[in-house]
Amino acid sequence: MSRDPYRIDDHKMIYHPDRVARVLAVQGGWERARTVYPIYVEIAPVGACNHRCVFCAVDYIGYQSARLDVELLATRIPEMGRLGVKSIMYAGEGEPLLHKEMARIVAMTKAAGIDVAITTNATVMPPDFIDHALQHLSCLKVSINAGTAETYAALHQTKPGDFDKAIANMTAMVRHKRDHHLTCTLGAQILLLEENYHEIEMLAKRCRDDIGLDYLVVKPYSQHLFSKTQRYKQLDYQKFIGYGDSLSHLNTKDFFLVFRDHTMQKFTDENRYQRCYATPFLWAFIMANGTVSGCSAFLLDQRFEYGNINENSFQEIWEGEGRRRGFEFVMKELDISECRVNCRMDEINRYLHHIETQSVPHMNFI
Repeated sequence: MSRDPYRIDDHKMIYHPDRVARVLAVQGGWERARTVYPIYVEIAPVGACNHRCVFCAVDYIGYQSARLDVELLATRIPEMGRLGVKSIMYAGEGEPLLHKEMARIVAMTKAAGIDVAITTNATVMPPDFIDHALQHLSCLKVSINAGTAETYAALHQTKPGDFDKAIANMTAMVRHKRDHHLTCTLGAQILLLEENYHEIEMLAKRCRDDIGLDYLVVKPYSQHLFSKTQRYKQLDYQKFIGYGDSLSHLNTKDFFLVFRDHTMQKFTDENRYQRCYATPFLWAFIMANGTVSGCSAFLLDQRFEYGNINENSFQEIWEGEGRRRGFEFVMKELDISECRVNCRMDEINRYLHHIETQSVPHMNFI
């Protein structure tokens, strides 16, 4: 039985051979790159957040009160679907469920033919969210970084009572999913830190036995380039590499503990690609103020900003001068030694690099 049936510690580009072929065919040519649209887009519905996690990657943005207008999204989201976007994750630099119209946004996204996911701390829940959004979601993941209320409060920098709110809201979603025979995958994730590693088994059992989630992901911290917090910059994950094996007994046919040891091992892997293949092609990030960026590791960096959906259509932005400049920068100037280690697109970059630069003997004998 696979401990990672969702390929969370891997990548899924093997299921998109047409887009892989188009990216590899670009060969530095803007006209070939211009209409290669992203498969996946992350959108921040709001910039505000009700927590101040000690490990927050985007603390430097400042938790601004910006909010995307639902009527604007009602125009932009269907356009993105027509252009080839296949999935949208609502997460970003704030807590997405602070947007009171999140259920409507989820429904309109699915109606546009786009798969929908949410990452949330699950401590706030719009009144109609479970009844009207869950049926349209492919998956929802809760960030819950401890097994006790005390450790949770310390790491999330919030009240201990928020731990119980998150548990209660997850339990309510699982109950609704089962009662209505929905297919939405419901999971959680914990960032592995010195302060909480001893609570992982406790949290996993609660997720599995009390709440009824489908999985719990255990992931490593990755230092963001611009984060104010440097608290975990030197955290060494090599001592945790085998820790996942001691937790494997928690897996059942209905619950998976996905311990991201493959990602942890890559922190010491010096055999890396030399350029970014994924940007600005396979994904995009839309901030709560409407800014379209090519990479979430470079938010507020104008070299990766292509335009704003409050001012232009997504097609105008994606095929426009801002993205062309971003494309030229990534192709000719970007030094990936300055990039975030184990970034969101790391595994995809490794895959595309392997296809483009490496071969095996007798490769045509398939």
